[in-house]
Parts: sequence; C-alpha cells; structure tokens
Amino acid sequence: MTAEDLALRAAAVQAAGTTAPVPSPCVSVCRMDGAGALCEGCLRTLDEIAAWSTLDDAARLDVWMRIGQRACKMGA
Repeated sequence: MTAEDLALRAAAVQAAGTTAPVPSPCVSVCRMDGAGALCEGCLRTLDEIAAWSTLDDAARLDVWMRIGQRACKMGA
C-alpha cells in the first residue's frame, strides 16, 4: 500500500466518523522502518499498535488522523 493509498483510506475512515465501527489500519505488512519508529504497512507507532484494541472510537479516529498526516508527509 502506498502513502497515497493510506492517505485516501485515512480520509475515508475519518469521513465516516463513528457512525460505523472504526476499522484497523493494519494491512498485514508488519515491519518496522529502519528507525523503528513506524510500521511500514500502516504507518502506526508501536505504542499505537499496542493500544489499538483498548482504544475507543474517538481515539481510533485520532490514530487514523495521524496516519493520514504521516502518509501525506511521505507522499509530498
């Protein structure tokens, strides 16, 4: 999945808001970048990945917002 794909997916999830269950960003490419800061598949931090199952929908949308920002930065 490209940064552009992730940015579009993030925008779609944010637009849906909490009217539907907030989907996991995981795309089954579980590999941290060279710096160990972000997953190369979903652009989440280790802390975001670890916390995902305990987050409420509002916090999950916040994670998606950060993913979108990261994806836009990478695509720029």
